Amino acid sequence: MNITVFCSAADLDDRYTAPAREFAALIGKGGHTMVWGGSESGLMKVMADGVQEHGGRLVGVSVEFLAAKARKDADEMVVAKDLAERKAQLLARGDAVVVMVGGTGTLDEATEILELKKHGLHDKPVVLLNVAGFYDGLKLQFQRMEAEGFLPLPLADLVFFAEDGVGAMAYLEESAGVR
Repeated sequence: MNITVFCSAADLDDRYTAPAREFAALIGKGGHTMVWGGSESGLMKVMADGVQEHGGRLVGVSVEFLAAKARKDADEMVVAKDLAERKAQLLARGDAVVVMVGGTGTLDEATEILELKKHGLHDKPVVLLNVAGFYDGLKLQFQRMEAEGFLPLPLADLVFFAEDGVGAMAYLEESAGVR
């Protein structure tokens, strides 16, 4: 399975890097490919190192203005002209999407992926990996949107909130019929 992962390029503390290493190991050991932003820094690097260390493949999608920061030993590296093309490539190349902790760029990617799913423009499973309660506030907001009629489909059909990498992988494999 090709798993698109959106996450931060920032250097983060262990409460975020430890779960990232755990999830990366599951991707690699499962024989999966991680499709990611291609960066050689921060959580993106932690994920890429872990996936490779455990036998998985890496497909990076960088962007022209960040190409100098792209990982050199990825199995494949695509350089998009802009962020919009990058997001489209990341979605197109993955069978499923996992959103890990991140800043405004990660939030932008997550909301665009969910908006496209809401409109039926893809039907890929989407997981928000809610380590250390990072997405608790967003989950609460989505629940309010659902309760007040802002979502045209049930929240459970739009996104799955996983508390750890094991839960995320179990959901992805079940959704893909891998188990």
